[in-house]
Parts: sequence; structure tokens; C-alpha cells
Amino acid sequence: MTAKEFKKVVIPMGKKLYNFARLLLRDEDEADDAVQEVFIKLWKLRKKLSEYRNLEAFAMTINKNWCLDRLKAKRPIYIENYEKGYDCQHTGSTPDKILETQDKLERFYKIMDVLPGQQKLIVQLRDVEGYEYEEIAEIMNMNINAIRVNLSRARNKVKELLVKTDKYGYQENRNIIG
Repeated sequence: MTAKEFKKVVIPMGKKLYNFARLLLRDEDEADDAVQEVFIKLWKLRKKLSEYRNLEAFAMTINKNWCLDRLKAKRPIYIENYEKGYDCQHTGSTPDKILETQDKLERFYKIMDVLPGQQKLIVQLRDVEGYEYEEIAEIMNMNINAIRVNLSRARNKVKELLVKTDKYGYQENRNIIG
């Protein structure tokens, strides 16, 4: 793979790699480092990249493994608002609507934190990043049925907790979602 081909094929994956790394590491600088490390590894393997059936899944696997190794090496730094960067403000929105949307996002991310790590990763890959089940299975090194079961359980848990917080309020369910 030439440098030109690398720029055309690999570099566009950067945003997905970054979002996934940020989810795992919860730190924007660490996520940037993860993406750079993945790019370096892929560049070193550039002569063999054509052998991989799904290059994006391979890159995500490298990313996942690098992030998990990083988390094992040191405790993650949790930042309070890791949803920072998501812009809730749309033209025509009232301040009340903007605040309501920000509140819903905050509750959603707190609920996502309650999910077991594997379920959280699968939800991120499928529902946020839009990967197919086969790609997720390849990235997570799991079979497709296990992916489907984990995704279903995660979605049901998120739904259950969102309904509870909507119905009974955030304060009453603080012990459930942190």
C-alpha cells in the first residue's frame, strides 16, 4: 500500500477510531494517542493490509486492544462530562429544549456507564458507529449470537433505566445510575 492509498483508505477511519477510543478511555488526549498508535501500527503493516478481508474491523480491533492495554496499565481518568463535544444547540431551539436535551444526554451516558463493559462496547459499535453484526463479532472476537444477546440485554437495560428516570425522576434513581 502506497502512502497515497493509505491516506485514502486508512485515514478516513480516524473519526470512528477516535470515538471508540474516547468511549473506552474517557479522555480526549488519550483517544488521540490511541488513533495515532493505530495509524502507526497500520502503516508498519501496510504491505500486508491487502490480506485482511475487512480493514476497518482490523483497525478497530487494534484500537480496542491498545485501549484495553492502556486501561490495564493505569487507571482511567474519568472526566465528568465526557459527552463534551456533542452539540445540543440547534438553530431554533429554545433554552428550555436545549437544557432538556442536555439533561437527557447526561442521563443516557450515566446509564451507559452502568452497563457491563462488553455490552457498552457492543452498543457503541452497533448503535453509535453503525457496524454490522459480523464486523462487531470480528472486532470483539465473539460469535454473532453472543453479540445479538448482549446487544438486546444492553438495550433493554438502557430502556428500563430511562423509563424509570423519566417516570420517577432522576433524584429517586440516583443510586441506580450514579
